Amino acid sequence: MRRARTHPPGGPRRQSQPRHRHRGHAVRGKAREPQALNRRLFVSGLVIVILAVVADQAIKALVVATMGLGEAIELLPVLALYHARNTGIAFSMFSGLSDVSLSLIAGVVLIVVLYLWYKTPAERRLTHFGLAIIVGGAIGNLIDRVSLGYVVDYIYFHTPVWDFAVFNLADAFITVGAIIILVDEFILAPREARRARRADGAAPGD
Repeated sequence: MRRARTHPPGGPRRQSQPRHRHRGHAVRGKAREPQALNRRLFVSGLVIVILAVVADQAIKALVVATMGLGEAIELLPVLALYHARNTGIAFSMFSGLSDVSLSLIAGVVLIVVLYLWYKTPAERRLTHFGLAIIVGGAIGNLIDRVSLGYVVDYIYFHTPVWDFAVFNLADAFITVGAIIILVDEFILAPREARRARRADGAAPGD
């Protein structure tokens, strides 16, 4: 006589089903990582832009408040503070154009830089920093252009036989940012790409 099959207390055990929901959450979590990284880059970049604009405008306000137009204060044998008005763009270029034309040029350049910043991959952090200080410098000079009709300059490098165009911190931000981007684009990024290719070549085959 065959015995009836008994089940453990609590009823028969059911075979556990794979929990695809958790796997889906994990996949979606990984997909969110680049977005979170971009948000962090955006916030940090925005902070850099704000700091650059505030520093530029604060120094300009201090120069205007404490120095007469054309007044110079020697800081070093080759460096002076010199209160000047720039009716052109960076380093006094295009000074013959009207205020409206110069403001439009500055606005278009700023839009192009913002677009390039938006399209820059998240891993290019140094380029992001360079673009951030360029944007900060461009905004700083654009504020002067729109509100005053000229840009306040105050940094003056000179020697007894040579001198450089008077410029400001915003111009320096733009120049340094461009140099940083060029270094990252043509030196650091190719070096990193070569390193990644060597690492892939050294990896064991499947």
